[in-house]
Amino acid sequence: MHSGAILVDIREADEHAREHVPGACHHALTRIGRESPARSDDDVLIFHCRSGARTKGNAQKLAAVAPACEAYILDGGLDAWKKAALPVTLDRSQPIEIMRQVQIVAGGLVLIGVVLGTIATPSFYALSGFVGAALLFAGASGFCGMARLLALMPWNRRAPG
Repeated sequence: MHSGAILVDIREADEHAREHVPGACHHALTRIGRESPARSDDDVLIFHCRSGARTKGNAQKLAAVAPACEAYILDGGLDAWKKAALPVTLDRSQPIEIMRQVQIVAGGLVLIGVVLGTIATPSFYALSGFVGAALLFAGASGFCGMARLLALMPWNRRAPG
């Protein structure tokens, strides 16, 4: 017996916990190299992320983990799914994803540094410079200290891991 088409969400656990397509299998992209999302009776896998960028950027890797299946990418990802008014489960009790939290905190710190540097003392511009340097390091190295720190916060301990 074949299972038919399976929708596979490749986003991270914190993203999936907050919002996902009902019935979609969750298999984070970071797990793809270690284990396959395909089961022996799967005919078709349809991979999706939030916007489609991660799935498109990893299309060859995703196709390789499902050699016995047809593999597709949901063009536009979850955003396109919602735009088509298809059902989505949203759990507002789950925290927003870590990278959005990083963007909020980093943006807030840069703004505070610029405002205080303008109205108080130019020394506060160093805060904005430090945050910019940390973001540059995170992008170049793949290590984001702020994301690691935010992941330890109490509000982020509810997302399944």
